[in-house]
Formats: sequence, structure tokens, C-alpha cells
Amino acid sequence: MLNRRTLLATAAALTPLALPTGAFAQKKKDTLVIGLTLEPTGLDPTAKAGAEISEVVLYNIFETLTKINSDGSVTPLLADSWEVSPDLKTYTFKLKRGVKFQNGEPFNAQSVKFSFDRAAAANSTNKDKRTFANIAAQAVDEHTVVLITREIEPDLLFLLGQASAILVEPRTVETNATKPVGTGPYRLDNWAKGSTIVLARWDGYRHAYAAQIRKVSFRFISEPAAQTTALLSGDVDLFPHASVSRSLPQFQNDKRFQVVFNASRGKAILAINNKRKPLDDVRVRRAISAAIDRKAVIEAAVDGRGVPIGSHYVPGAPGYIDTTGINAYDVEKAKKLLAEAGVKTPLELDLVLPPPPYARQGGELIAAQLAKVGIVAKIQNVEWAQWMSGTYGNRNYDLSLILHVEPFDLVNYTKPEYYWGYQSARFNEAFDKARNAPRAADRLRYLGDAQRLLAEDAANVFLFQPQFITVAGRNLRGLWKDLPIFANDIAALYWA
Repeated sequence: MLNRRTLLATAAALTPLALPTGAFAQKKKDTLVIGLTLEPTGLDPTAKAGAEISEVVLYNIFETLTKINSDGSVTPLLADSWEVSPDLKTYTFKLKRGVKFQNGEPFNAQSVKFSFDRAAAANSTNKDKRTFANIAAQAVDEHTVVLITREIEPDLLFLLGQASAILVEPRTVETNATKPVGTGPYRLDNWAKGSTIVLARWDGYRHAYAAQIRKVSFRFISEPAAQTTALLSGDVDLFPHASVSRSLPQFQNDKRFQVVFNASRGKAILAINNKRKPLDDVRVRRAISAAIDRKAVIEAAVDGRGVPIGSHYVPGAPGYIDTTGINAYDVEKAKKLLAEAGVKTPLELDLVLPPPPYARQGGELIAAQLAKVGIVAKIQNVEWAQWMSGTYGNRNYDLSLILHVEPFDLVNYTKPEYYWGYQSARFNEAFDKARNAPRAADRLRYLGDAQRLLAEDAANVFLFQPQFITVAGRNLRGLWKDLPIFANDIAALYWA
């Protein structure tokens, strides 16, 4: 028979040792899988153009003097503070102290000078080489850098937060494409080409454990149906600018997910090789523009989630003017312009389409629209690496549907060597006036002039400003509301 003493002893034996409060709670998730449409061809954003590189490395592996936020504002990152001279040509930056690169080397003013001099060098492949060529960098002391611009650049603080302005360690620059070394909170853990890039939290970071995500995997999924499947199955936690418009109700009605609609400064264009005949004739370019129904392209390419544009500038950007009426949809006008230019139809042109769904879906419709005016667009579907090398690098194309995501990239029309080969003294003059105007009102007026000139010259066919869709797990916090640039700031993300 069990007495009271036996019962107490038995109960004590069965009682576990005292544990801290919450010891039985589920461990908080500290990993993340991000889906992206395109895989980078390398991990050095100073070596090649392409937003898919910055989506992996910017603010994660590599850092910049300034940081661009979701609302487009600029705050300090590797710079603690800065002062700008009254003439807007001298910027004095005070740098953070105690910062190291991931190989143990110190970050200092010499690192900044080296990075910017390298970006401006004659052999530089930095897509913003011209911006850095405008800058003279001086290392005043270990923690003070002075940047002197030859011409006023009103957007300099913003530009210094983009991927092309990363600060690099001199001894590792040659291998950054495959073995990147930065000052950021994450380091490259593994890259299985064609599949996954894995970043791991770097314990040597100055605020290492403020980053709650310990490990992040980037998976590359280009097909819309596969993107939807990966999200619904839980294989992917977050998909920025996902191509899931047609399956959107599934995510909006599923309590496992949150859906964020992102505003952007992106410009979807039908790029025209201005150097090739007969595309060097403005009448032919205007004819191509007039043959294309922007609203129909928006429906086909992005399921209606876009706003028509008439120049390389978007609603909401400072100084925007509506130029959509300059090359409005008009099939008969397109035919007349081709005839005036002496073009005999059918005119055969190559139409190169990269992998993103907006390009493949929109390109099919554009080819059908061009056929109505006697232009035979021969579609060439290419992989991203092929587009970067053949179309962008070697200008081996007639037409190509592509999205330009940088917010301030009108400067590319001043570069005759850029892949669309546009050249105009009038545009260069308007752009220079906009950049150097001391008064904001004058600057915006000149920006309007520049937009109008691009539209009148039909430098490209300007199609639409997209609205992006981000799908994420319900409990993921720290997501950007809007996307002024393409970046995934992993250290700001955490699971609730």
C-alpha cells in the first residue's frame, strides 16, 4: 500500500529538473529561402551590369557609403555622416571606425579611394564608370574621405548607395566575382551553379548578432508556374517581384502568406539598336513605336499591373512629364512612316527575349503587333548569360524587350557606346543642364526637356512602369514596401 511519503517520493522522482522559462517553446526560425527569377553570372556588381547581382550581394556581402531605403531615402552605412559644400561639388564623409573586411583587413579612407579610383579607371567595367570619372577621391586621414565632383551630381548620395558603388578590399578585387570579400553581415557559404547561392552570417561583422537570419539560400526559378509551386509547397519563404499575377488569389486567400505590392522606378522598354540600319532612321524607330499598343503589352506581359510610359522616366519620379502621346499607337501612321523611310516590307528584324516572363509573354504580342505593319520580328529566346554577353555586351540584336530597374539612369543616353547606341547632342545638352542647374525648379524643367527629346527621337520604345508583387511567409518581418532599387537586405529580415 502506498503511503503519503511514498507518493511524494515517487512524484519527486518523476518531476523533471527545473528549466528556464520558455525552454519548451519552439526554437525561433533563423533561416530563409529566397526565390529569384535570374541567377547572377558573377557576384561582383562592379564588373557587370545586372540587378540580379545586387539582389544577392548588396548590403549583404558588400556595403556602400550610403544606404538606400524602401522609400527612396538615403541614410549612412559605412559613412557615419557627411557634409556638402555650398557649391554642391565637395562631399566630406566621416567613416565608421572599427570596420573590417571579411579577410581581416581594415576598412578605411584608403579603401574608399581605391574603390572609386578603380571604378573610374580606363580599364574599368563598372556600368557607372562615367559617374566615378566625375569624382576625385581624397583620403584626408584614416576615417575622412573627400569626394570632389567635376560637375554637380544632385543624386550623388543616392548613387553612392547602389551596387556599383560598393567598397572593396584591394587584395581581393580580382576574385570578387566568385569569392566575394566585403564588409557586410553575410559571407558566401556555397554556390551551386544553376541552382542555389547560400550566404551565412559572418560572425566578424560589427553588429553580427543584430542579424537574426543565420543562413539564407537564394534559389533561381524563372517559370511563373514553378514560382507558384515553390511558394505553395514551402520550398521558398520569400519571392520578391514574383511572376504570380495569375495565381495571386491563391496567395491572398491563404493565411500562410502575405502579399506586398511594390512601387518601382523600373522602365520596361523595347530596346532598339540605333546603330543598325534601318533602325538608325528616326522614322523607322517612330514607326515601330506607333505599331505597339502599350496597354495590350501591359496585359500580356504583366497581367495589367503596369502604367504606360512614353520616355525613359516614370510617374512619381522628380520632374516627370507625360510623353505617352508623342508616339501613340497608330497602325496607319506606322505604315506611312516606314514608306517615307523607303523601307520595303516585309522588314525582318531580330527580337531577342531574355528569360523573365514579362519578356517572353510581352515579346510574343509585340511580334504580332509589328507584323500588322509589315515588320517580321524573328523571336530569339536566350538565357540571361547570353543576353548579357550578346545583346548588352556585344550589341548583337535589333530589338529586345528588357526591364531597366535603376531609378536614375537617364545618363545612359549620353553614352554612345551603351548597348542601344543612341547619340544626340541636343539630349546631352539638356541632360547636362539638368545635372548642373543650381535651382531645383530649373533642374526639373531640363529633365522634362530630356524626356521629351528621347520620346521624339524614339530612342527606344518606352512601354510601361511595372508594379511588382512580393509574396512571403506570413510571419516574415522587415520586408520593403517599395523597390527603388533591387536589393534584399537580409539583416533587416526576421521571423516573428
